[in-house]
Amino acid sequence: MAKTSELGGARVRDLDVRGVPLRVTEVGEGPPLLFLHGLHGLDAGAEWVGMLAERFRVVLPLHPGFGLSAREPWCRSVHDLAYLYLDLLEELDLAGVHLVGSSFGGWVAAQMAVRSQERLSDVVLVDPVGIKVGDRWTRDIADIFALDAAEVLRRTYRVPPAPLDVNALSDEELTVHLRNREASAVYGWEPYMYSPGLRRELGRVRVPCLLVWGAGDGIVTVDYGRAFQASVPGA
Repeated sequence: MAKTSELGGARVRDLDVRGVPLRVTEVGEGPPLLFLHGLHGLDAGAEWVGMLAERFRVVLPLHPGFGLSAREPWCRSVHDLAYLYLDLLEELDLAGVHLVGSSFGGWVAAQMAVRSQERLSDVVLVDPVGIKVGDRWTRDIADIFALDAAEVLRRTYRVPPAPLDVNALSDEELTVHLRNREASAVYGWEPYMYSPGLRRELGRVRVPCLLVWGAGDGIVTVDYGRAFQASVPGA
């Protein structure tokens, strides 16, 4: 059962995926591309979405718990999200899917790919987190909860935007901001932003895989990206 609406040329669908409410935005026509967003949430109206939509049917789910979306109490891990999105591909009967994930979304995409590649054409991971590279005393991934907001932005963007002024937000915008922070902690707090065993499990990925990295990424370095690449056969 789904409710569909049109918004600025995009199709917004409220789906029930095996009992889980999920809001999915679709834009464009062509081969299906599932994009999984990072911890900052989903901006379906971003310019790059429109560019992708010129060639693909872009499917953009909002992770449960982010924005104003519902989150079932049992949905507490990246593993849960991976299975949810595999179920989504089945619900939408998509095949030959280009799976793209950015940052936290790349972690989810990687977890999907090690579970099932039946409906996937290829995988693109953009600056993903999700694996442990160093020893237990080495921090592989910058702690976004310990750093102040300006430092997180400096590490995230080549040209950082101004820090968010929470006093200037509407009640709804503030709610979205705080729920994004809460959901980030629910999914990524312990262990911090990685899955034990994923680095080894990436050897199961047999579809073409491309990793894309920002040369100046201050959250996860290029060396971390090379370790990720080396874990995926042929990436």
